[in-house]
Amino acid sequence: MESMKKTFYTFSTLALILTFIVGCAPQAKVEAPEASYDPEAKLEALQITLPAPPQPVANYVNGVRAGNLIFLAGKGPKRADGSEITGKLGQDVSIEEGYEGARLTAINQLSVLKEMLGDLKKVKRIVKVLGMVNSDSSFVDQPKVVNGFSDLMVEVFGDRGRHARAAVGMASLPRGQAVEIELVVEVYP
Repeated sequence: MESMKKTFYTFSTLALILTFIVGCAPQAKVEAPEASYDPEAKLEALQITLPAPPQPVANYVNGVRAGNLIFLAGKGPKRADGSEITGKLGQDVSIEEGYEGARLTAINQLSVLKEMLGDLKKVKRIVKVLGMVNSDSSFVDQPKVVNGFSDLMVEVFGDRGRHARAAVGMASLPRGQAVEIELVVEVYP
């Protein structure tokens, strides 16, 4: 009987110690955007209506979520009517036209995110952007073109839209499109 009492007191003491430790441990806080954060209201203020997301043209998906990251497949400057901005920068497409193409690509990527998440408030941060520009071999202003994408991300998401980025020239892109852009997005859990 005495050994059972000792065992009971030992377990009781351990339980009290564990309760104290757990109670003092920092609690994981649930992350959520502040109430004033509303990317969809920003889109409305910019008079941008998201189209239906462009569908993949081969054997891949528009995006893959891995934990709190979404990896979006490359998209190009496809208009709502299905036409695309095509051509080579430095040949038959101006920097301004390329910029608009990158901005249109941003709108298409936002439509994919909206479809995947249901609400753009779930975007915590635009993490990484890879901008590919269909370029003549002498064209060196790819960053000016991809700014069309980056500028819209910052307009819509504020500082959360600032991202790491590469803007590179390509000898060609699928269907002759002027730009193709892929990105990585962090989302709230």
